[in-house]
Amino acid sequence: MTPPSARDCGPWAELTAPPSWRELEFISDLHLQASEPATCAVWQRHMAHTSADAVFILGDLFEAWVGDDVLATPPGDFERHCAHTLLTTASQRPVYAMLGNRDFLLGATFAQACHITLLPDPTVLCFGGERWALAHGDALCLDDTAYMAFRAQVRQPDWQQAFLQRPLAERQAIARAMRDHSEKSQRSAHAQGMPWADVHPDAVSALLDLTQATTLLHGHTHRPATHRLERGRQRVVLSDWDAAAHPPRAEVLRLTVRPHCAGLTAQRLPLLG
Repeated sequence: MTPPSARDCGPWAELTAPPSWRELEFISDLHLQASEPATCAVWQRHMAHTSADAVFILGDLFEAWVGDDVLATPPGDFERHCAHTLLTTASQRPVYAMLGNRDFLLGATFAQACHITLLPDPTVLCFGGERWALAHGDALCLDDTAYMAFRAQVRQPDWQQAFLQRPLAERQAIARAMRDHSEKSQRSAHAQGMPWADVHPDAVSALLDLTQATTLLHGHTHRPATHRLERGRQRVVLSDWDAAAHPPRAEVLRLTVRPHCAGLTAQRLPLLG
């Protein structure tokens, strides 16, 4: 069965859930990498046993992605293993993925290999009689001016084309250097008591106004919570995943429409701890 596709609505895309969908699951910020197999194992186990009618991955499935050609190279065993997990899950139910700040180079070749559908950021999901604005969240962190400038650069087609023309080993080395720099910056900011960048309230309000959605659902900030907003709206933040953390983190957000009941339920399901 061909999964429902999102239609272009100009500044955003819109996906209408079919009536048969009663249970949806949302995850983000797994940051999968070969050096941390425990988190990957938890994810693979959940994907193999989920009962959801569709699964949504809202960015940063991978810690780094330097091009879809990694799937065709000998060093890409880990990436192929993850792709097989997605392919197996997608053979049973639709799987949608949104690009994050770490894996923004995921492309059509990867999506076709896994039989998943890539979603634009943002996308409005119509489900359970409500409009849900789905986003990774990084584009809303307006106060992180250094990152916003970086994001504007690397999302340019010319930059991506030039980067992807570099040898794979060179791209992987650049990604490692960028990750190391990011981690050092985060540690320095933490040591100085500086808070982790969060989404800007004005950007959130503008997105909800634009899309006429009642809820924004996003990841990126690693601050899982539900924030009540003005005019009966809300912002729901997904958890990041780290099976080696203390305590370990791996959480799914499940939205369920129950027969003969008004509205729907939202439940956070911890898979560890």
